[in-house]
Formats: sequence, C-alpha cells, structure tokens
Amino acid sequence: MSDIEKVKQLRKSTGAGFKDCNHALLESKGDLDKAAEILRVKGIAKASKKMSRDAKEGVVVICGDSLKTSIIEVNCETDFVAKNDDFISFVKEVGELNNLCSSSIDKLNNSKMINGKTVKDNIVSLIAKIGEKITLGKNKTINNPNSKNFIYQHSIIKDNVSKLGVVVCLESINQSDALNLLGKQLSMHVAASNPIALTSDEIHKDIIDKEQKLIMEELKNTGKPDEIVKKISIGKINKFKEDNSLMTQNWVMEPKKKVSEILFDYKISDLKVKEFIRIKIGE
Repeated sequence: MSDIEKVKQLRKSTGAGFKDCNHALLESKGDLDKAAEILRVKGIAKASKKMSRDAKEGVVVICGDSLKTSIIEVNCETDFVAKNDDFISFVKEVGELNNLCSSSIDKLNNSKMINGKTVKDNIVSLIAKIGEKITLGKNKTINNPNSKNFIYQHSIIKDNVSKLGVVVCLESINQSDALNLLGKQLSMHVAASNPIALTSDEIHKDIIDKEQKLIMEELKNTGKPDEIVKKISIGKINKFKEDNSLMTQNWVMEPKKKVSEILFDYKISDLKVKEFIRIKIGE
C-alpha cells in the first residue's frame, strides 16, 4: 500500500486531518494501527487543552414522539461549527440516544454510537477533527401519563436541529383538535415569553432573592423613606413573579389576556399544564 493510500485509509478510519495522519504514519513508521493509536492519544490531549475554552454557541435537538419527548443542548465555540455537517450528524444521533437514555447524562456519555464508539469518545474525536470545544449541555425528557407533548423550534438549522427549542406537556384525556391547537400555540408562547416557572410559587428562592437584592440596590439611593421603599420593592417583586410565571404572563397572541384565561377559554375540562422546558443557545 502506498503512503498516500495509507493516509487516505487513516483519515477514513479516524476522521483526522491529512497533516495529522501523515505525521502519525511517519511516527509509526507506516504502521496503520499504531498511527491510529497515536492520533487517539493526541486527540485526547488536544481535546483536554480545548476544554478550558468557552463553548457558548451550538444547537438544540428535539427527539421522540408526542408521548416521550427529549431535548438536549450541544455546545461548541462558533456558529460556523454549529452548522458543520459532521457536527450536525453527530448531534442528531446524540439527540436520539438522549431520548433512549431518558436524558441521563451518564448513560448518554457511555452509549454506543453507530460507529461503535461511545458518545464520550466521539466527542473527543470530533474535537480533534473540528478543532473546537464541544460539550453536552442542558437536557430533559418529558414523559407523563395521559399527556401529550408539543414542540416548537425556532431558527432551524436542519430537521430537528435549531437554536431554540421548546417542549410543552399538556395533560388531558380528551385528545381533541382544540388540545392540539392550544399545545402548538402554548409552545410558541413559551418560546417568545421565556417563563421561568409554571406558577410564581415554583420560582426558585435563589432567583427571587437575587431579584430582590437588585431591586433594593436600585431603590436605596432614591431618598425615599424606608417604609415607601419596602412597599415599592414588594410591588416590583410581585410584578417580576407575574411576568416570569407562565400562568400569569400576558398571552403573546392576545396581550390583554393572561395565559390562565386563555386556557379557561378553551373549555377543556380536564386540562392541566404538566410541565415545559425552553432551551435557547446563548442563554
């Protein structure tokens, strides 16, 4: 086998670049197996160096069906790589595996991909090939009895790969056209309005405390009496809760009504919003 044919074969088996393959073959004195091992070791070293960098770009992948739906964020460093064919193929397969693993990161990392290597090993290989940090980000699987999941994706790159993804779960025995329309509209609303909880009671205490601190910082230099400052701060924190809770948000398609009023208007007697998730790259 000629040297150029060995380089081609090594590139095909490892996915590494021409120059890296050539150097590995020279180091291994033409032994393909040793050259592949050299590239694997160097790939891990290269990946380790890149893991200290920021990966704020990437994609969101949604997989599954209306009963069990999974969403996962896969991050990289640049938008250019986020649209790379190799990266897209990788994240689509990872999305399917994420659904099979019900969003267990440990199980996902150790799941075998089509090429026989684990997700974890494929990430290392992809970092070595593409030259950017790649990480698995936020993920979640929604699977509730007597419920139906609805999805919305914005800034779609290809198929089920996008920059923003939403999954909304509605519980109802009545699987009607009205439920389907509401599910579609509600997932679009979540995409646009970015609620952080279903109701104000479900907003995490840490978030409320942080917002309260910011409000007090804003008000402390106004010169108003402490009693007035306290009343203003209570009003502001209540408004924050209202604006960030799904049920009390203004409906994006009819802003004079709250989401809870829209749900009532649909007259689906056993309707319940079970849960939702929204993932947007860069947030």
